[in-house]
Amino acid sequence: MNAPTHAPPQIIRTERGLTIAGTRITLYDVMDYLIAQYPPHLIQGLFDLTEPQIKAAIDYIEAHRLAVEAEYAQVVKEAEALRQYYEAQNRERVTRIATLPPPPGMEAAWAKLQHSKSQHQPEQ
Repeated sequence: MNAPTHAPPQIIRTERGLTIAGTRITLYDVMDYLIAQYPPHLIQGLFDLTEPQIKAAIDYIEAHRLAVEAEYAQVVKEAEALRQYYEAQNRERVTRIATLPPPPGMEAAWAKLQHSKSQHQPEQ
């Protein structure tokens, strides 16, 4: 009689959260696209996953939907808080950088860039 073989887990918990084993892709990354109603084969292609990897991710999400959705909501909340923090921290810096003159020798390219930007600005 053969001893049962145990396949290694395909979804693991890392410091990044629930992750597809052998990748840096989290289930929260996959959730973004599932919520946007991307078909699994497109998600697989976006993240360069194998068919067993994307199947394992979707199966895990379906089997543990409440827990994964709760973690996903927390990840989204933390990401938004970080975005707001860094936006506030950098607001003055971005404003100051925008007023700097063009780097020496780049005046023509700078003028061309400014003209292009003005063409794409919505009228107020």
